[in-house]
Amino acid sequence: MIIRRFRSRAVLVAATFLAAPLALSPVLTLPAFAWRIVFDPSNYAQNVLTAARTLEQINHQITSLQNEATMLMNQARNLASLPFSSLQTLQQNVQRTQQLLSQAQNIAFDVQRIDQAFQQQYGNVSMSATDQQLFADARARWQNTVGGLQDAMRVQAGVVGNIDTNRTQMSELVGRSQSATGALQATQAGNQLLALQSQQLSDLIALLAANGRAGALTEAERTAAAEQGRIQRERFLTPDAGYQPGNAQMFNGN
Repeated sequence: MIIRRFRSRAVLVAATFLAAPLALSPVLTLPAFAWRIVFDPSNYAQNVLTAARTLEQINHQITSLQNEATMLMNQARNLASLPFSSLQTLQQNVQRTQQLLSQAQNIAFDVQRIDQAFQQQYGNVSMSATDQQLFADARARWQNTVGGLQDAMRVQAGVVGNIDTNRTQMSELVGRSQSATGALQATQAGNQLLALQSQQLSDLIALLAANGRAGALTEAERTAAAEQGRIQRERFLTPDAGYQPGNAQMFNGN
């Protein structure tokens, strides 16, 4: 609409300059019966040239305004924010995985608690420990191993559950990136895709940690059981502390 107004004004100015020679040309005062209009070619040519230059300047101004309008429109598109955010969904996925890790049974993902548990249950077996104490320690180690395996499977289930959500978010972000109207929208879509990859990597790290924990507990139980078996064998074979023969009573003394 603005460009059309400028063009209309340009045509009006040109018409005014073209009509100027007729209005401004000197008129010879003659008697009423002999009116004549005097035409000055040089003045007419000068007026036409002035009108042409004025029209050219107006066209240049119109072109400049068009360029500025295009530039502003491009800036507006480049500064438009992406009307979609996957941050909340990704944070929820990370929180679910963290909750599964924090619910680790018996031995948590904590350095101090791990050291304490290994000193108490997986350390050197004492020769003076009673059979009941050896049995209790062995059962505690078995429970740790079973709990670790269960924790690993729970983390695996949580990571698998995040796959469908991640697939939906990835499809949405790729579509938003391809249909982005400006640089800012494309950048924001790319950043959210990177955030999705980071969340997937955190799930993978959690899965590896849970599996590694389960494997470590299994190996620790096997090692402790071997040591306990050695101690029990030595205690059985030690003189004055091993097996002592005695009379056995069977069938109610008969």
